[in-house]
Amino acid sequence: MEISFFLILISLGVALIFLGFFFWAVTNGQYEDVASPPLRILFDGDLAEVVTEREHDEPDKPGV
Repeated sequence: MEISFFLILISLGVALIFLGFFFWAVTNGQYEDVASPPLRILFDGDLAEVVTEREHDEPDKPGV
């Protein structure tokens, strides 16, 4: 019976630690913008510039 009280106290302590980390993450802006980071790669301008430079550097070559 004593072990169950001990385990309940330990689990409440762990839950409070996770709750503290959650509130810390919310107040520091970790969940401000969850939509645009996965889409950022799609709008990367550097890759498009490299592709257009390669197209302009190499003249059209006939196929074999």
